[in-house]
Amino acid sequence: MDHGWYSNLPEWLSSCPLYKCTNLQETNLHVIRGTVVIRRTLGQRGPGNSASIHLYSSTSIDPSNGKARLSEKANLRHGRKGKHNGENSIIYRIKFQVDPEFGVPGAFITKNHNNHEFFLISATLELLHHHVAQNRKFHFDCNSWVYPFSKTHCGRIFFSNACYLPNLTPEAIRPLREEELISLRGNGSGERKEWDRVYDYDYYNDLGSPDKGLEHVRPVLGGSEKYPYPRRGRTGRPPTQEDPSTESRPEMIKLDIYVPPDERFSTQKMSEFISNSIEAIIHFLMPEAKALFKNESSSFDSFEEIHDLYDDNNNNNPNKVLEGWVIEKLKKLVPQELLREMNNIGSKHHQVKFPLPQIIAKNEMAWKDDEEFGHEMLAGVNASIIKCLRKFPPQSKDGWKSNINAAHLEGNLDGLYLDEAMRQGRILMLDHHDYLLPFLERINTQEVCVYASRTLLFQRNNATLKPVAIELSLPSFEEGEVISQVFLPATTGTKASLWHLAKAHVVANDFGYHQLISHWLKTHAVVEPFIIGTRRQLSVMHPIHKLLDPHFKDTMHINALARSILINAGGILEKTLFPGEVSMELSSALYKNWNFRDQSLPNDLLKRNLAFEDEESPTGVQLLFDDYPYGADGLEIWNAIKIWVRGYCSIYYITDASVLSDEEIQAWWSEIRNIGHGDKQNQNWWYRMDTISDLVETLTTLIWIASAFHASVNFGQYDYAGYSPNRPMLCRRFIPMEGTFEFAEFLKDPEKYYLKMLPQRFEMTLGLALMEVLSRHTTEEVYLGQRSLEWTDNEEVHKEFKKFAENLKEVEKRINERNRNPNLKNRYGPAKIPYTLLYPDTSNVSSKGGITGKGIPNSVSI
Repeated sequence: MDHGWYSNLPEWLSSCPLYKCTNLQETNLHVIRGTVVIRRTLGQRGPGNSASIHLYSSTSIDPSNGKARLSEKANLRHGRKGKHNGENSIIYRIKFQVDPEFGVPGAFITKNHNNHEFFLISATLELLHHHVAQNRKFHFDCNSWVYPFSKTHCGRIFFSNACYLPNLTPEAIRPLREEELISLRGNGSGERKEWDRVYDYDYYNDLGSPDKGLEHVRPVLGGSEKYPYPRRGRTGRPPTQEDPSTESRPEMIKLDIYVPPDERFSTQKMSEFISNSIEAIIHFLMPEAKALFKNESSSFDSFEEIHDLYDDNNNNNPNKVLEGWVIEKLKKLVPQELLREMNNIGSKHHQVKFPLPQIIAKNEMAWKDDEEFGHEMLAGVNASIIKCLRKFPPQSKDGWKSNINAAHLEGNLDGLYLDEAMRQGRILMLDHHDYLLPFLERINTQEVCVYASRTLLFQRNNATLKPVAIELSLPSFEEGEVISQVFLPATTGTKASLWHLAKAHVVANDFGYHQLISHWLKTHAVVEPFIIGTRRQLSVMHPIHKLLDPHFKDTMHINALARSILINAGGILEKTLFPGEVSMELSSALYKNWNFRDQSLPNDLLKRNLAFEDEESPTGVQLLFDDYPYGADGLEIWNAIKIWVRGYCSIYYITDASVLSDEEIQAWWSEIRNIGHGDKQNQNWWYRMDTISDLVETLTTLIWIASAFHASVNFGQYDYAGYSPNRPMLCRRFIPMEGTFEFAEFLKDPEKYYLKMLPQRFEMTLGLALMEVLSRHTTEEVYLGQRSLEWTDNEEVHKEFKKFAENLKEVEKRINERNRNPNLKNRYGPAKIPYTLLYPDTSNVSSKGGITGKGIPNSVSI
């Protein structure tokens, strides 16, 4: 008789009567056998022989205690090294003997009696019964850390892949489902420890460090009418001494700021993140080192000096003096976790210059072109801001009208009168005016020079955009008054140079909005409350939890890192963006206008007058003009996501009443609205969540934000803004006024004046280093439509997901066709960068890592 995996047992054991009876024909006991897979990672160990598992029945209640029937324990012993879905793993064989009344396993509890944690990937059980022709298998997709029992003081429960709405949960495991959710919510007190698996909300009260002095004081964001904000994950650190409303920060910059264990980077991703960061920091420090040793000025004196920042493939090895200076500087700047990698710097080959960004790779001068300026409003990294102007002249909410008039424009509308161009929807506007004006006095005390800007663009017959007027405004000394200048396109002479300066100020505004609002606020910050609410209110057995889970990967961790080194007082964004110390206050002010319903791409396009309603269109809208790469590709991705979400929800929800009666979904939505986004709880645009349609729209919007929208604003950063003259992060000079000393300086050498207006070496190279890190894909990333099917055993779900993946492949084909169409001028622009930021990349090119400018990861994971 072939005993399969039992055949390796010692001969004396296989011959004993007790063992022989496991063929189930000589006993009434049933046998459940299976495998448990643990991740095997360098520097981390498995559970050894000190972990045990008990099974819970999903169909049988123990009459002695009224709870799910519990099996005897099985210990994890004698694991063997192997591979699981390409991962290095340790695989354990386990066996249980259970009474016939035990029924079907629905959950298991594991206790880790070792002194270190391990990562449990999955478990697969097989129920053997001699009366049944085919054995039954049960899969548990775990993907979670199991910490020592000595720290957690409780076992860890995992549920099988079976999905149930709350009212359909088998009675035996219903209490387990409820108890697990209660444990995840915690009690809202105490400082969280590494092993705590607790999800709770807090304000952004950890951005400042008032104990260090007034210059480090920052307002608490969230919980007030003045500073509304989404909530973040609670860490429970003690308050500062100077301000009890501000949470203290670690003394040293740390990469392991608390997030629940299952939200943390994997060891592989953390290693890549550290390596990429060190590489980028070296790129940042090398120009500083060279400037120090060459006694160069803090500004760039020529475009050649800027070009010298980039790899020329000729000389990547700094001299030993510079290399030593960089290493010593690194030791003072980077978190302790990075210091562990420092020993490898001397032995590894590090490219010491920045990689060449696409914006200057094929045409070094394209960035100066007005058409490229307009092209990036439709196909750059911030292509979701521009809108079609319906009323002229532009007007502020307080009634103040723009100084741009018809005479400014009509000589530049390709023969059209202004009213004709307006009727045809061919006047577009990039608006960075009203929201900036109230902050300018404070911002402009920080050694930066910032205007509020309005830019009007005209859509030519070939659908390309050309800027036709720029209005730059400053607050007047008289309250409520505004001083503005209007600049018009020119190609020669002084006016051309002034026009060039005006465009730089517009792009600096756009860059700041892109980083703080489009990127940070509208993806990273707004998604975190959804993650916390999902973990707290939706059981892992809930089908919607399983649907959303991949779209939350690593977001809480990257957000915690951002609070530690990017958006905090004195952080990288304050050092590189024009709002400086006002950055997060500005972000809070823009959150006042945030509307979840408008984050739907079709609704967003309608709001910006770049689409009109069309009942025959799959998305319900039709673009105002086809050659809008962000809009065209985005609507295809949106539609594919919505078809998938609708198909998935239809498997579990038959009627609208089933949504309304789903107590977990109702609690989830209530908590997100009233707590996670509590400062917006009274807005009337929230979905009611009483129909399948509301649920589908909500989930589609959330998945769109976390995957495609984030990809569109993140992974092109280096290619477009990696060359600072194309997208300066700030401007250090105003446009000079005639009759002033500055104007005379400008006339003498307009190019030098422009260079001195750009960020200084430190600011520019630090910003480039940040964008280089953020634009890189890691090798372990999982992309839209590429999820492993082990997360569910439902064959209907498998079919729907396969359709989703196929739909995305078809979208790729159409994107490639559009990029090859010579009539679609906005697909490339003068810089010859193809629009691929919404290209799903189902062929996994991006999975090799690096700056690819394509691929849509499932989540906000970098």
